[in-house]
Amino acid sequence: MDAANRNIEARGHWGSKTEFLLAVAGNVVGLGNVWRFPYLCYTNGGGAFLIPYLVFVVTCGVPLFLMEAAMGQYTQEGGITCWQRLCPIAEGIGYAGQLILLYSCMCYIIILAWALFYLALSFSFHLPWATCGNTWNTDDCNFAGRKFALNLTGQTNSTAAATEFWEHRVLTLSGGIEEVGKVNWEILLCLIAMWIICYFCIWKGIRSTGKVVYFTATFPYVMLLVLLIRGLTLPGALQGIMFYIYPDPQHLLDPQVWMEAGTQVFFSYSVGVGSITTLGSYNPYTNNCYRDSFWLCLLNSCTSLVAGFAVFSVLGFMAHEQGAAVEDVAESGPGLAFIAYPQAVAMMPLPHLWAVCFFFMIILLGLDTQFVCMEVIITSVTDIFPTVLRRPGRREVFLLLFCLICFFSQIIMVTEGGMYVFQLLDYYACNGACLLFLSVFQSLAVGWIFGAERMCDIIEDMSGSYPNFIFRLCWKYLTPLISVVSFIFSLVEYQPLTFNRWYRYPGWAHILGWLLALSSILLVPGWALGHLWALRGSLKQRWLYLCRPDSNLPLTQKQRAEIQEPALSAETEELLIIRDIREKQKIVQI
Repeated sequence: MDAANRNIEARGHWGSKTEFLLAVAGNVVGLGNVWRFPYLCYTNGGGAFLIPYLVFVVTCGVPLFLMEAAMGQYTQEGGITCWQRLCPIAEGIGYAGQLILLYSCMCYIIILAWALFYLALSFSFHLPWATCGNTWNTDDCNFAGRKFALNLTGQTNSTAAATEFWEHRVLTLSGGIEEVGKVNWEILLCLIAMWIICYFCIWKGIRSTGKVVYFTATFPYVMLLVLLIRGLTLPGALQGIMFYIYPDPQHLLDPQVWMEAGTQVFFSYSVGVGSITTLGSYNPYTNNCYRDSFWLCLLNSCTSLVAGFAVFSVLGFMAHEQGAAVEDVAESGPGLAFIAYPQAVAMMPLPHLWAVCFFFMIILLGLDTQFVCMEVIITSVTDIFPTVLRRPGRREVFLLLFCLICFFSQIIMVTEGGMYVFQLLDYYACNGACLLFLSVFQSLAVGWIFGAERMCDIIEDMSGSYPNFIFRLCWKYLTPLISVVSFIFSLVEYQPLTFNRWYRYPGWAHILGWLLALSSILLVPGWALGHLWALRGSLKQRWLYLCRPDSNLPLTQKQRAEIQEPALSAETEELLIIRDIREKQKIVQI
């Protein structure tokens, strides 16, 4: 090793198989399992919703999950450089995925700041969202009690105390995105605290990440189990659970239900953005990624299902106490975590205990997803510039700069108009349509250009198990077809963003939102065209060069055996031709 590269640190591997499994589990099992899946299930046919959900799991979720895990483990590269080695013309997929992750990081950590604020106030003598008469309350405030339904459905003129606390105390909500207003310093301090926690969780790379996930990925299951047991013992719990799982087959005729199921699978499985690829890249070559993918996908889906029982048992209790229907108190997203559930907790015996348990679970569920996303971005960029960023102390500095840039960029989201900015970023930049678009090209690149059969041979060489033929069928046909149909449908059924069912965003905000969405989508074709333009030679030569994998990739046992035979297979001959072309530099970059 020369002097220039002597101080470059090794990329490293997970300390154990358990660290990898917990890191991936912490990443894919997040807030969407708790506050999005149960809501989608009850609004889209109850138990019948599981049919389209399982269809997308089998045809898109598991195949893409296995593909990304195998790509990372085989190349030992992050979400961007793995495409440089496997299929250079598809490198834009890597950059687009990292950009979506960046947007997600900026949204996710705001949610953690809100949850930390609620957690801190859960230790106060009186839960502030359970009473009226506070400085932020209006004359229409109504505290938690019987015969009262949240005005979220517009059925009463009263406003729940939890709703007023959320809108007037936490968000200090202004009249619209045009009214930025003042900074909420309490939420800003919570945001700073969460950035500091995330920084020290991953500042040493997988050496620290692999240890932190032992707590952050397992303890939420303890909290979820506690809340589930408590919820099932409450009066009215059965009513909520039946409302959650009672099947309504008529919903299966609605295309929107299928679209919702597909979007949920892509989000909850974290496919398309390179997270699984990067986490898998720290595995040894012989790790059984084939078996791991099945167990992790099963864990993800089962967690979503169980979380629904925990949530709707409590919502059933809340409806029972208020003499209302379950649909009148059920909400999704922040509405569930920061309005409906806190309202229900305030009605329980020992409300402080259950509030602490719930918000601590929310923080841990979001925390490991957040810092794993940060780890994926840092690793992917480091793999592009290894000689610069893998020197002692440089990772810590780069991570600090990343955190500071993100923090100062999102201060606007803790202002009085911050919720409108947050929702705009979440609705457009982190949209499921963006993930669907990436999955189409990812499947085509691996299934047709790199080769589905070659990927199966690689998985067999690494894990000892040859993938079922259904995976080749999905990678080449089903996954791209279903993804492109879902993507087109999402554009056809596009609805302009609104807030709280009454505020309509101005035209310029929608334009800004579409620019955020296109910033990731256009990277895929833009990067491919840029590469084709930057090379010399005929169009066919340039295309072939960008569609062929790196000649330095590991050879499977099958390829090594064929090289030793007199008659070489077509695939092996192709590999040798690629090496010869690159050595002679027939095609060079301008």
